[in-house]
Amino acid sequence: MPNEKFYVTKEGYNDLVKEHEELVHKTRAEVIVELQEARAQGDLSENADYDAAREHQAQVEARIRELEALIKNSEIIEESDGKKKAAKNAVVKLGSVVTLKDLSDNVESTFSIVGSIEADPLNGKLSNNTPLAEAILDHKVGDVVTVSRVDEPYDVEITKIA
Repeated sequence: MPNEKFYVTKEGYNDLVKEHEELVHKTRAEVIVELQEARAQGDLSENADYDAAREHQAQVEARIRELEALIKNSEIIEESDGKKKAAKNAVVKLGSVVTLKDLSDNVESTFSIVGSIEADPLNGKLSNNTPLAEAILDHKVGDVVTVSRVDEPYDVEITKIA
């Protein structure tokens, strides 16, 4: 993870910063109180509350370091706002909102193409590293693309790019 770039939307970047601030300024202080209360109970060698507080502290500090690396190495991607008309020569890229038709059953689905740390397929956010996203990147409306890095390859048609 040292110099690896992480692609995020502006909203995703703001969420990372918000979580970092919350952990540094609020949760860290709460953990210190937990540790102080556990220490006040006496013998630390057999103190389960103290062990739990130390474990919580380790988890919080690890997440803070992870967030700092993500924030430092984030590259904000431009998102489609959905209000602009897609140009005739528009292609699918990071930040695009794409409507696809699965040609096996003619079902349409709409996805935002986002970086892997924001991916949430159940909420329409598809990682750019998925076989589907990799197959449609750099293609235009009307293109039929085969998604082949899966157990059973299938074809999709790009019906809209916003």
